[in-house]
Amino acid sequence: MPSLRLGNIAPDFEAETTHGNIKFHDWIGDSWAVLFSHPGDFTPVCTTELAEVARRAPDFAKRNVKVIGISANGLDDHKKWVQDINEWGSKFAPTSVEFPIIADGERKVSTLYDMLDEQDATNRDAKGLPFTIRTVFIIDPKKTIRLTIAYPASTGRNFDEIIRVIDSLQIGDKYRVTTPVNWKKGDDVIVHPYCFQ
Repeated sequence: MPSLRLGNIAPDFEAETTHGNIKFHDWIGDSWAVLFSHPGDFTPVCTTELAEVARRAPDFAKRNVKVIGISANGLDDHKKWVQDINEWGSKFAPTSVEFPIIADGERKVSTLYDMLDEQDATNRDAKGLPFTIRTVFIIDPKKTIRLTIAYPASTGRNFDEIIRVIDSLQIGDKYRVTTPVNWKKGDDVIVHPYCFQ
């Protein structure tokens, strides 16, 4: 199966989630979407990431972005994990995981999106199936893949960077501009000559 590239249409799929069954493209609707994968439930790094995404929910919402996680466990584990995150997070700051998490015990979606860990032969479940690496897809309302980032299982993601890229993509689409190195929302942008034609 060829790997997914920027500009490809994100593959559609049906899946069970903590919010019920979804058809991915229908779930996205007219929003942007962030699909991000996790090696497994209850792992320390993944837990911090889900808590951070929950904390940043207003940042995603004001950008018209839906977030959805995926992990190589079943719904029962996901629901217990969400409860655990909410209880753990409340000790530090209010945390409420409101976004869905896809149950992908058979790795069907992970295979479709090429998110399996092929570098670490020990990163496998009891059935011998590889776990996922920390992959991120940013998908626009036309269901086009606009960004992919793949982190090793041992490294937590930087959600400031993911939000920064969303800002860059959205301002670029709206005004036909590009953004320079280390750009942040509110900084100068690059206006191309064709914008004045």
